[in-house]
Amino acid sequence: MPPEPDTGNQPALTELEHQVLGHVPQLAAYFQRARAEMPPALRDVFTTHGLTARHGAVLTQLVPDRPSGVTDLAGRLGVSLSTVSELVANLADAGLVERRDDPANRRRTLVTLAERYRPVFEEYVAVRSTPLLAALRGLSTEEQAGFLAGLTAWAREVQT
Repeated sequence: MPPEPDTGNQPALTELEHQVLGHVPQLAAYFQRARAEMPPALRDVFTTHGLTARHGAVLTQLVPDRPSGVTDLAGRLGVSLSTVSELVANLADAGLVERRDDPANRRRTLVTLAERYRPVFEEYVAVRSTPLLAALRGLSTEEQAGFLAGLTAWAREVQT
């Protein structure tokens, strides 16, 4: 007979928690389809250069049209500076991002989406965001505020 799983000091899940966790497999499957749903030009670059979902996470951080520092990216992604530096180098080699020195601080590197790929990546993010935005629009104003609060708390938890 297999041993009982070690649950540590975790309290039993509530009914609400069970319901929430029931959605995790659906969301995981949705995120796993991201590469298959990429526009062909973007998918070709990812395939040719051996880029992964981690590289895509960096690109997503660059969608707002403002340069980001490598240190800022590391903080937002919750990974080490050396990891982000490597990912950015891979993306630059693939032509997806541009790096430049910060004119205000020469020790700081600024990263932006390459203009050639900005429209295709922004469209891809918009298409992938459609189900989320549709769900949000289907909620009342009060529910939207709660949904945003929940997403914000979740994002904070995964970064710690």
